[in-house]
Amino acid sequence: MRRFLLLYATQRGQAKAIAEEISEKAVTYGFSADLYCISELDKYDLKTETAPLVMVVSTTGNGDPPDTARKFVKAIQDKTLPPDFLAHLRYGLLGLGDSEYTYFCNGGKVIDKRLQELGAQRFYNTGHADDCVGLELVVEPWINGLWAALEKHFLSNRGREDTSETLTMASHASQRTDPLTPELLHVESQVGLLRLDDSGGKAAEVLEQNAVNSSQSSTLIADFEASLTCSVPPLSQASLNIPALPPEYLEVHLEEALGQEESHASVSSVDPVFHVPISKAVQLTTNDAIKTTLLIELDISETDFSYQPGDAFNVVCPNSDSEVQFLLQRLQLADRREHRVAVTIKADTRKKGAALPEHVPERCSLHFLLTWCLEIRAVPKKAFLRALADHTSDGAERRRLQELCSRQGAADYARFIRDASACLSDLLRAFPSCQPPLGLLLEHLPKLQPRPYSCASSSLFHPRKLHFIFNIVEFLSNTTEVVLRRGVCTGWLATLVESVLQPYTGANHVDGKKALAPKISISPRTTNSFHLPNDPSVPIVMVGPGAGVAPFIGFLQHREKLQERHPGGHFGATWLFFGCRHKERDYLFRDELRHFLKCGVLTHLEVSFSRDAAVGEEEGPAKYVQDSLQRHSKEVVGVLLQERGYIYVCGDAKNMAKDVHDALVEIISRETGVEKLEAMKTLATLKEEKRYLQDIW
Repeated sequence: MRRFLLLYATQRGQAKAIAEEISEKAVTYGFSADLYCISELDKYDLKTETAPLVMVVSTTGNGDPPDTARKFVKAIQDKTLPPDFLAHLRYGLLGLGDSEYTYFCNGGKVIDKRLQELGAQRFYNTGHADDCVGLELVVEPWINGLWAALEKHFLSNRGREDTSETLTMASHASQRTDPLTPELLHVESQVGLLRLDDSGGKAAEVLEQNAVNSSQSSTLIADFEASLTCSVPPLSQASLNIPALPPEYLEVHLEEALGQEESHASVSSVDPVFHVPISKAVQLTTNDAIKTTLLIELDISETDFSYQPGDAFNVVCPNSDSEVQFLLQRLQLADRREHRVAVTIKADTRKKGAALPEHVPERCSLHFLLTWCLEIRAVPKKAFLRALADHTSDGAERRRLQELCSRQGAADYARFIRDASACLSDLLRAFPSCQPPLGLLLEHLPKLQPRPYSCASSSLFHPRKLHFIFNIVEFLSNTTEVVLRRGVCTGWLATLVESVLQPYTGANHVDGKKALAPKISISPRTTNSFHLPNDPSVPIVMVGPGAGVAPFIGFLQHREKLQERHPGGHFGATWLFFGCRHKERDYLFRDELRHFLKCGVLTHLEVSFSRDAAVGEEEGPAKYVQDSLQRHSKEVVGVLLQERGYIYVCGDAKNMAKDVHDALVEIISRETGVEKLEAMKTLATLKEEKRYLQDIW
C-alpha cells in the first residue's frame, strides 16, 4: 500500500472533514494516508518525510491560518532555515476560504508560499475552494484528480514494478487524460460503493434506486417545479453518481442519570473561559428601524479578563431551546432528554483512525449535548445527506436525498441546501421517513462554535466593564415552511436581556437603572493587529457603517482619556466615516460621536444615510460610506500616503468591505495619477505594513 502524509489545519471542522474524506477514499485507489492534525507536530517530521504530503488548510479571521496551524507556521517561518530545507518534499495543497473576504484562502497561501521558499515542490496543483459559492465546486474535482497525481508521483519515483499489483480499476480510470463520460463516472461511483460495502446489500439497493422508472416519474412531476423535496427532469430521470457511504463509527448509549451531577464545564475551548454577568442592556435603535441594535455591558471586575480597543472576544452560546425540543421529539428521544450520553467507537468500524469527537463531553445529558455542543444549524454536507438516505424508509424520499448528494444534483444541492441555509431540522421536516440514529448526528454535526464580537469600549473609559453591540439577526427560512429564525447567538442574547433591556431614548449612553441578567461565558480571541497606532500623532481613518462602528467607539474613548492625561501631547487627525439607513432611526452613538467631535478627539465625522431622501441640498448627502470617501479623496490619500496614516475598515464583508476597497483603489488612482493596477499595489503595500486593517464578517 503506497503511503502519503495527510495533514489538515482546521478552525471549524471543514478541513478535517475533507481530509477524512480523502483518507477514506485513498484505500479505494490503492493508497494509505497517515492522517494528522497539523498541530500534532510530534506525529510527523517534514524534514525527514519521504512520502508525498497532502494538506488541507482553512482560513480564519482576516486571512490568518487556523489556530491549529499557529505552531506549524511559526516553525516554517524560521528565518534561519536554508532554502533547500524541504527540497526533498513533494506536496499538494487544498486551501479553503471565502471570496467575500479580502485575503481569500490566505491560510493555505501562506503555507504554500513558504513551502516553495524552502525548496518543496508541488506534485499536484494547489486548489482554492470558495465557501462563498460552495466549497464542493473545487473540493470534489480536486480530490478526484488527486489520485492520478499521486499515481504519477509514485510511478516516476519508484518505477512500475512495485505498483502494478495495487492498481485498481478506479485508479486506472483516474489516470485517463481524456474527459470521463458520465457512464464511466457512474461505473466508478458504483464500483467504489460495492468495494466499500462488504455485504453489497446497500450498494445493490442504491443501484436499484438509480434504475427508477423514468416515464412514470416524468408523468407525475411534469407540472411541478423543483423544490427541496421534489426534483424535475432531467435529474429525476438520471442515473446517479452518489458518494460512497461514509462508514459509521460511533456507538451511542443513553443511560439514566441516577442522581449523578452533570458537569457543565464542558464546552471545550483553547482559550480560558470567563463567566461574567450582564450589567446593562440598551436598545440603540428605534422600534421602527429595519434592524434592531443592542448594546450590552459586561461586568468583568471579578475576572482577570483584559482587552484593548480593537480587540474581539468570543461569546459561548447555546442553540435555540425550541429547535432542540423539536429534534428531541423528532428523533423520539424527548423522554430521555436528561439521560447521560455514553459514546464509544464501534468495534467493527471501517473508518481509519476513528476517534471520539473532542467537543462531546463525558457524561453530559442528551439535552446539554444538543444545546451546547453541536451546531444543529450547520448546513449538511453531501456526506451527511448520503448517510441520511440510508436511514430513510420511503423510496421517493431516499431517492431525493441521493439526488441532492449526487454529482448530477449539484445545482439542486446549491439551491435548496447550501444557498437556502437548510439545516438538519429542515431535512427532518422535509423527509418524514428519515430516522437517523443519534450516533450519526455526532459523526456529522460540527462543534457549536462561539460567536465573535468586537469590543465597543475602552477600559480606560469604562474600568472593569466591557461593551459590545450587535444587530439581532432575523431571516426567513422557507425550505419546507416559512419560518422566521433568529441568529443563534444574537437571538439568544436578545431573549436573555429582555427583562432588563432599556428602551431607545435617543441618547445612546448606558447610564440608567441597575439590573443584573444571567451570566454569560466569554473567551478572548487570539491577538490581532486591529489596534490604534503606538504613536498617537499618527493620523487615522476609520470606516464603520452600522454595527461596524463598534471598535471605533473604543478607539475614541481611549483617545479621549489619553488626551486628558497628556494635554500638551500631539495627537494625529481622526476621521470617521459612518453610515446607517435613517438619521432618526439607526444613527448609532449619535450623542457620543458629537461629543467626541466637540472636544476635538474626533476631527472629522462624515455620516451617510442610505435610505433618507435629500432635502434641498445641491449635491445631496452621501448615500454610502464609500461615497463619502470619494468626496474626501484628496484628504484620505494625503493621510495614507503623505502622512503615513492608518485606515481601519469594520463591518460587512460581503458588500461594504469590497465597495470600500474599490473606492480606495479609485481615489488613489485618481489623486496620484497612476493606473488602477498600481493603486492596487499601493493598497497591498499598506496591508503588508499593517496600515490598512480590516475587522469584517
